[in-house]
Amino acid sequence: MNQDPDRNWTTREFTDLLTLDNSKILLEVGCGVGNFIFPLMEVCDAKYFYACDFSSEAIKLLQENPQYCEERIKGFTCDITTGELLDTLDEDSVDIVTLIFVLSAIHPEKFKNVLQNLYKVLKPGGVLLFRDYGINDMAQWRFRDSSKISDNFYARQDGTRSYFFSDKQVQEICEGAGFRMEQNTYVHRQTINVKENVDVKRTFVQGIFRKDSS
Repeated sequence: MNQDPDRNWTTREFTDLLTLDNSKILLEVGCGVGNFIFPLMEVCDAKYFYACDFSSEAIKLLQENPQYCEERIKGFTCDITTGELLDTLDEDSVDIVTLIFVLSAIHPEKFKNVLQNLYKVLKPGGVLLFRDYGINDMAQWRFRDSSKISDNFYARQDGTRSYFFSDKQVQEICEGAGFRMEQNTYVHRQTINVKENVDVKRTFVQGIFRKDSS
């Protein structure tokens, strides 16, 4: 699920989203209740939007949103680490896939499966838009040693998990699934924690990866 409160950065930094027209199809992975997809639908005239999430409760809330209309969007539950995605989407059927603050919640042993599944549903020439937590992000330093599962991989108190990526690792994962890198870089941001009255330094990895045309 997208955790970034500034929704405008997606179209500002991923300009591919602004090129969506009525011939293009987009898939959001980890859509949650629609905090990313519904604002995007307001500014992009894509042919169709797909939105999937592991949580059936999140998809239920997505579908209950007044903006939800099956003529424009289909929300569905999916374990992206398995082949379930192909139960809803055909191979080579999607123009853009967004994977934003999602992969970090998945076990590292399944990263490859996720990227391979997304590669399958993308059309030749389609793009994957990626953003997630980077190594040395402030959130990483807040984890206690007792929360560490393995290198850069931690368990939260609520039972969820969080992984912190290097740019090199993201590139290796995506290229290992067949993608070609077009952009891959660290993004550094400072946010203000009003409650604690401190500046919080955030570090993300952001990338654009393309499935080459056949």
